[in-house]
Amino acid sequence: MVGSFRAEAVKLTKRPATWLLLGIALLLGALFAYVIPYLGATSGTTGATADRGLAATLPASIVGNTLGGYPVFLGALLVVLGVLFVGGEYGWGSWKTVLTQGPSRGSVLAGKLSVLALAALGFVLAIFLMGTVASVLIAAAENASMAFPSAVDILRGIGAGWLIATMWTMFGAVLGILLRGVALAVGLGLVWMLVVQNLISELAAPLLPWVDSAQRGLPGPGAGSLVAALGAPVASPGVSTVLGGGSGALVVAAYLVGFVAVGAVVLRRRDIL
Repeated sequence: MVGSFRAEAVKLTKRPATWLLLGIALLLGALFAYVIPYLGATSGTTGATADRGLAATLPASIVGNTLGGYPVFLGALLVVLGVLFVGGEYGWGSWKTVLTQGPSRGSVLAGKLSVLALAALGFVLAIFLMGTVASVLIAAAENASMAFPSAVDILRGIGAGWLIATMWTMFGAVLGILLRGVALAVGLGLVWMLVVQNLISELAAPLLPWVDSAQRGLPGPGAGSLVAALGAPVASPGVSTVLGGGSGALVVAAYLVGFVAVGAVVLRRRDIL
């Protein structure tokens, strides 16, 4: 597995799509978590974004503010990353080439998924670093407090972000395996992330009690509840309070394990072509 991990790490870092997705994640995070809320708070305008106030962009709120995009925006980008990195092997025909060199399917997949988990952590740390810089600059510009949350709260936020980011990345990976490609897997993953989840939570759940109960077991509401418990603004897309923070973490962890298990079983038992 060590050899597979090294090889997959080189492949991931050399693909421009990886850095493009990271750049988009940082741009969206800076724009919607800091730039727009700051401009809204200082321009005298009114509305949902302005009502969050300047305090939401300061260092004290960095954990919740940076986690607000994980249930939808960052999650969607990481689904794409997972699909490209695993499903792309079918289009390039590299599964057969790699497996004829000796390593087992399980070893190669373990290397791929380990690299994806590490990449998810890299995304989380990069976004947190971006948030740190942005919040400090805003605090300096407004002569506001530079106080950060405690180290425990920061580590808890990073851990929760990594859990959610890895879960969505594995969702993309298993879609790539199930659909043996990229295009359909990306399309279905994004439709689920950006459309179906919101329709269930915003339209169906308020009208049908059984849907409201069922959504508590879905990955989106679980992730949204987890970040809400850590201070993410409830007005952010995908952030909800249908579960407590602990229950949300258990739902996300269960889906993470389930996605890995399904991917491993399908790849082992099905023809690779």
